[in-house]
Amino acid sequence: MSTRKLTGRIGYVDLEGGYYTLTTEGGEVYKLDGGGPDLRVPGAQVQVEGSVDEAGFGIGFGTPVLRVKKYQIK
Repeated sequence: MSTRKLTGRIGYVDLEGGYYTLTTEGGEVYKLDGGGPDLRVPGAQVQVEGSVDEAGFGIGFGTPVLRVKKYQIK
């Protein structure tokens, strides 16, 4: 897993209980794993630092998982 610092907007996908995503300014989409309730607000502009697991499976199949270590709400 590689560590990255990404900036973008929080989204929500309503599939099988739902999950939150980060869509970067460059259009990449990551499924969020971790972070507090203040991070999981659809539409919030954020900067997230974490490790990317591109081999994750589950309801977000095909979407890399961003395991949140630190974040900042903008």
